[in-house]
Amino acid sequence: MFILTEMKNVTRILPENFNMKLNDAIVRELNKKLANKVVLNVGLCIALFDITSLKESFIIPGDGASHTIVNFRYIVFRPFMEEILVGKIRSCNENGVHVTLGFFDDILIPPNALQHPSKFNETEQAWVWEYDTGDGGKHDLFMDIGDCLRFRVTAESFTETCPPGPSGLQEEDSTTTTNKIPYNLTGSINEPGLGILSWWDN
Repeated sequence: MFILTEMKNVTRILPENFNMKLNDAIVRELNKKLANKVVLNVGLCIALFDITSLKESFIIPGDGASHTIVNFRYIVFRPFMEEILVGKIRSCNENGVHVTLGFFDDILIPPNALQHPSKFNETEQAWVWEYDTGDGGKHDLFMDIGDCLRFRVTAESFTETCPPGPSGLQEEDSTTTTNKIPYNLTGSINEPGLGILSWWDN
């Protein structure tokens, strides 16, 4: 679920932070820049693990800040394909079950990846597994908000997101920019042992 990724950055330290130790100032700047951000094709950055090397610091003419080339390792959230995770149901709609891990919310289990047969209950706003009891009867098992569930990661998707452009172009691009999710996961619960944890207690 978590991996160590090697990265390189030119870290800018402002003059008001020159009284700090260089390592401490760099750690603070790297975490401020990367923590809880998605890096394209890398994953969700969690926290700095360590600094592997520092090059000489330099000052660019016209800029009073110092710049240091830093090689470091960062803890990144990026599950392996087919990895099994446990999360909580955040919401349900016709598109499927939306799951959260607490620190990461962009997980979807689509209808075709739910236990079969399942149907969406409009009144309860919940998906329901119509469980076959084996004696010709059926028992409705609801997937309610807040329920813990176990799922398998089946796909991931990265989307390049750009900062808003000039004000003249911002209105035109607002609908496409604001709806972009930089990193999302697709999961499946359509196999024994997966789904709501309480289903398998006994």
